[in-house]
Amino acid sequence: MDIRISHLTKSYGEHPVLENFDAVFPEGETTCIMGPSGCGKTTLLRILLGLEEADGGTVEGVPQRKSAVFQEDRLCGGLTAWTNIRLVCPEKDPAEIEKWLYYLGLGESMDQPVREYSGGMRQRVSVLRALWAEYDVLFLDEPLKGLDEEMRQKTAEFLCEHTRGKTVICVTHDQEDIGMLGAVQVIRLS
Repeated sequence: MDIRISHLTKSYGEHPVLENFDAVFPEGETTCIMGPSGCGKTTLLRILLGLEEADGGTVEGVPQRKSAVFQEDRLCGGLTAWTNIRLVCPEKDPAEIEKWLYYLGLGESMDQPVREYSGGMRQRVSVLRALWAEYDVLFLDEPLKGLDEEMRQKTAEFLCEHTRGKTVICVTHDQEDIGMLGAVQVIRLS
């Protein structure tokens, strides 16, 4: 089922962030949301995730099972990358987790606590964790931010391969991300 938004409004005090916003996010496809800082991109994701309430309008078709990569990684700093991933998907084959940690350049440090990781390393752990959770819609807020060019490409390929046929809604500031993530639609907020 497509996710449909009609006449969505959200303000913070006297500051309107979303005004009469309409959109359709097609089921099984990737949509990128772009716009300047402060235009409501993250607020929109938070409303779709059920973390924030809109002031008005309707949102229909958001599946119950959701996964997300936030701008801040939300990892358990004292745990290893492997353990952070196992927390949300304990049924995954440990060998498969290890394989993909190595693929995304994290294999050599997978036994270190993630608080010792760089921001880009933490971002890749967040992506892996979100992808392996059970979900019908994946929300990504700047998933490639802070990665060098090689890791951006690898992480984007990994995301595309593992989200094929899934509904993905991605906030980005980078025009390149649209093609790298295989987005079929771009929604621009202003």
